[in-house]
Amino acid sequence: MSRLAQTHGLTEVQREILSTVRDFVDKEIIPVATELEHRDEYPQAIVDGLKELGLFGLMIPEEYGGLGESLLTYALCVEEIARGWMSVSGIVNTHFIVAYMLKQHGTQEQKDYFLPKMALGDVRGAFSMSEPALGSDVSAITSKAVRDGEEYVLNGQKMWLTNGGTSSLVAVLVRSDEGHPEGAAPHKSMTTFLVEKEPGFGEVRPGLTIPGKIDKMGYKGVDTTELIMDGLRLPADRVLGGVTGRGFYQMMDGVEVGRVNVAARGCGVAQRAFELGVGYAQQRHTFGKPIAQHQAVQFKLAEMATKVEAAHAMMVNAARKKDSGERNDLEAGMAKYLASEYCKEVVEDAFRIHGGYGFSKEYEIERLYREAPMLLIGEGTAEIQKMIIGRRLLEEYRFQG
Repeated sequence: MSRLAQTHGLTEVQREILSTVRDFVDKEIIPVATELEHRDEYPQAIVDGLKELGLFGLMIPEEYGGLGESLLTYALCVEEIARGWMSVSGIVNTHFIVAYMLKQHGTQEQKDYFLPKMALGDVRGAFSMSEPALGSDVSAITSKAVRDGEEYVLNGQKMWLTNGGTSSLVAVLVRSDEGHPEGAAPHKSMTTFLVEKEPGFGEVRPGLTIPGKIDKMGYKGVDTTELIMDGLRLPADRVLGGVTGRGFYQMMDGVEVGRVNVAARGCGVAQRAFELGVGYAQQRHTFGKPIAQHQAVQFKLAEMATKVEAAHAMMVNAARKKDSGERNDLEAGMAKYLASEYCKEVVEDAFRIHGGYGFSKEYEIERLYREAPMLLIGEGTAEIQKMIIGRRLLEEYRFQG
């Protein structure tokens, strides 16, 4: 383990899991990540390795074939994986959000059917809220499900699905007015559907099309896609939890897990940027000595390391709060906001330390410089996190005058 970002109070099992993951990252991810990223190639061998390690079942209860570990263990594993290549952590994240939502909100039949397959990695998940005409405004969703006998018919277009092509199960949030009067609050007329499909692109089941990968600045390798529903028919037993109108709350519960994950990713990318920066600073010489001996560079390294530590501490706090069963939207929002902002700053400082070489694709920091911005918008922008934090603070510190 690195000297930075230590986590106290872990069990022996947690330490063993993290050690195994870190070894895998050092041997199987870091040596190939930049080459695969430059080719925008899906990391199939890495995914197969994670599957063999049992990582896809990390948080799934033992009764369904998983390891039954905590959100903290999961977040620390994500931190390690993102340190190797952030795209791989995205493949894991969407899978776990769907598994978590099933565990927390699914019917017993849905848990029995999906979770054992997800624990093995045979079924891999994606989730879908956003649409082309909206970003953070979930209440503006226009995709719709209409009841037709024992089935629902879904129509609409979704956007920004991580694992959209490679997944075989997608949790899709749509509007469903059944049982909810016109004029009711938008979040009370939303439902999450569990959509099974074939991996790949094109028409992956009747009425469901995955057009292809979206070309991105960074976060390559992992497939990010649209999803188009045109007369997609689903049986009523594929409503998550078996009752319509609960989709918004189910998705927000999953997004809290996702925000801890994004915070963990920010921590991992920042750690790697620090490692690259402090290593390069001791090798590169100017004016007769390593640049690490120049005070300006030492100050930069000190700031970077402090930000890595602070972000890690907040991420761990948010994960432990969720594991305790308490509400953690405040802590998750703070952790996601701080870790993503600090990640961007630490990566940029490492980039500056590399000087002109940081602009070269031969150096790993160039890849990190393109990946870090995704964390600023994924799972809610900084502005959304500030709104969540501000509202929660006003609840906690309500004026009593």
